[in-house]
Amino acid sequence: MLPLLAPLSHAADDTPASPRVGEFPPPLLGNNRQGQMVDLEQHRGRIVVLTFWASWCGPCMRELPILAQLQKVVGKDALEVIAVNWGEPRADVFAFARRNGKLDLEYVFDGKGETAARYGVRAIPRMLVLGHEGRIASIHVGYSADALPGFMEEIVALLPDEIRNRPPGNAPSP
Repeated sequence: MLPLLAPLSHAADDTPASPRVGEFPPPLLGNNRQGQMVDLEQHRGRIVVLTFWASWCGPCMRELPILAQLQKVVGKDALEVIAVNWGEPRADVFAFARRNGKLDLEYVFDGKGETAARYGVRAIPRMLVLGHEGRIASIHVGYSADALPGFMEEIVALLPDEIRNRPPGNAPSP
């Protein structure tokens, strides 16, 4: 079964190549809901799941709650999900975040698609998993429920032993 993808209808053919596994991705992602620039350098020491999404993307809407739950179970001290919205108006992105308050994610606004272009994004959802040192550990394109167990195992394998072995729900409060 092919993963579900939502193509970016206005992605240019001259989109740069994506950063590759083993590389450090472009660190500046855009502004969060508080208007602060989100910089991946500030997240070093944690596993980061960076996902590109849009509210009109059905596969993205299935993926975001799963990522939020994973972050909750592991704990934000060890795993942070950063959701970069592609191409929607700022007000719509942050209204979505307010309506979906249970999804405790770091939302980033990319209305002009500049961040997506730096990452070579041509279809969403597109997810990058960064190891604790900030390098790309894996890249996932599309969404497939069948791929979830492998994805979860991949994340768990990146976690330090003390995080991996602590009982669920024992993450420190942010």
